Amino acid sequence: MMEKLNLLKKELIFYATLVEEMIDKSIQGLLKRKKDLLDEVILHDEKRSNDYESRIDEMCTNYIAQYEPKAKDLRLVLMIYKINKDLERMADHGVNIAESGLFMISKPVLKPLIDIPRMAELARKMLKDSITAFINEDAPLSKDVCLRDNDVDRLWEQIFRELVTFMISDVKTIERALHLIRISHNLERIADLSTNIGEDVIFIVEGKVITHHKLEQ
Repeated sequence: MMEKLNLLKKELIFYATLVEEMIDKSIQGLLKRKKDLLDEVILHDEKRSNDYESRIDEMCTNYIAQYEPKAKDLRLVLMIYKINKDLERMADHGVNIAESGLFMISKPVLKPLIDIPRMAELARKMLKDSITAFINEDAPLSKDVCLRDNDVDRLWEQIFRELVTFMISDVKTIERALHLIRISHNLERIADLSTNIGEDVIFIVEGKVITHHKLEQ
């Protein structure tokens, strides 16, 4: 029973690692203008993500049917099921970034990209740490992940304001600016989903329903 549970955790770690790689490749493809990285995310990694999501979903269902877990084990499996869905959504956001990246590298550079790479690194690290916190049942790390969401939100607002200024000053920039807004919005959503995982870990470990807004108080 414990062996099956550990196998579930390992699959989840492998899946989270894939999603991290998808985010990184999407951003690197955009920054370095490498079509092959962006194509890899869209044409290959998305299928791998869907395969992971289906396999983990089936493993969770089979575990519950076979072992009828109670209390903490049941909560753990249900949380793996939920994180699995969150990871699938993050992977979709990674694909969205890659798609916009393909558009951006086919056009002249709009502006040097400084805040988007910073935002991507924050979001990717939040994902990694939220999974680590889940595996280790580390509530303090989860709280730290939740608080970092504020940094991502500030960057998102800054990027949005700057790109609106570009669009107002020159209509020829609108389409490219909208794709950069789409990219940053998808990164903001990845950070939000990582925060959700952190809040769930705190609930599992401490039995408290906490949002990152409460953590600030």
